[in-house]
Amino acid sequence: MSTRTLTVIAALLVSAAAQAGAPMARFQAPGFYRTTLGDFEITVLNDGTLDLPVEKLLKQPPAKTIAALDKAFLKSPVQTSVNGFLINTGSKLVLIDTGAASLFGPTLGQLLNNLKASGYKPEQVDEIYISHMHGDHVGGLASNEQRVFPNAVVRAGKLDADYYLNPANLDKASADAKDNFQGPMVSINPYVKAGKFQPIVANTELVPGIKSYFNGGHTPGHITYVVESKGQKLVLLGDLLHVQSVQFEDPGVGIQFDTDSKIATAERKEAFAAAAKEGYLIGAPHLSFPALGHVRVNGKGGYVFVPVAYTQPR
Repeated sequence: MSTRTLTVIAALLVSAAAQAGAPMARFQAPGFYRTTLGDFEITVLNDGTLDLPVEKLLKQPPAKTIAALDKAFLKSPVQTSVNGFLINTGSKLVLIDTGAASLFGPTLGQLLNNLKASGYKPEQVDEIYISHMHGDHVGGLASNEQRVFPNAVVRAGKLDADYYLNPANLDKASADAKDNFQGPMVSINPYVKAGKFQPIVANTELVPGIKSYFNGGHTPGHITYVVESKGQKLVLLGDLLHVQSVQFEDPGVGIQFDTDSKIATAERKEAFAAAAKEGYLIGAPHLSFPALGHVRVNGKGGYVFVPVAYTQPR
């Protein structure tokens, strides 16, 4: 074999080794998903994921949770999505839930960047509706005590506002529970001070095509939002649901985050039954991104979640 041939072979081997040695990228594409609902445009915005030790959190024997996770090819802790929903009605740009921003650690806080990547600016958002005042739903509202969405009016249930924004409740909370109040306060109070917070006191149409529906249980003033356009319907369930691999098959399983699991369970059962019967679209902040799909009965007293297929909006 000639010296030149050996040189060529060596060069090829070096080239192959260089290609094989490329570092792993370890990042995803921007986390937004866009679809249409009648005349409305729906953009799901991912804030990141949060590891949840669900076998310790769900109100059933841990072995049952682990078995359900195994069926879904999952292990605990489960990487649980945190999502928001941006709705362009044509006349209003409405954001429902804002993610955690910095309140829950470094694996979250991507919603604002994903909103920008999706083609919108925070100053374009007209209204923000909060399902409930847990930190992973309100944290994206403010940064350094400044409003992230300077032109938006924020609305949330009055019962939640009365509870989570009350300094007396913060003062009497245990050290471990103080974050439950501090997160909502730092996130929402800048809007309160600017006169841009409006509590929701009853089920109502907030803007044409978007209605609020109280279903406390997870928190005192938890709200789901119903979006309708041209006969098409999307119900955003908020935190009626946390662990899709468990709670669809058995909606009677509660979670420790609920203020009143009995009420939350009843509301979840009612929501799943209605979605399965009527066939409309559902979404929820903790469904796996892109967090939209349909519900059908499984013939065993439970349900199956059918995620949306990837589509191009038309």
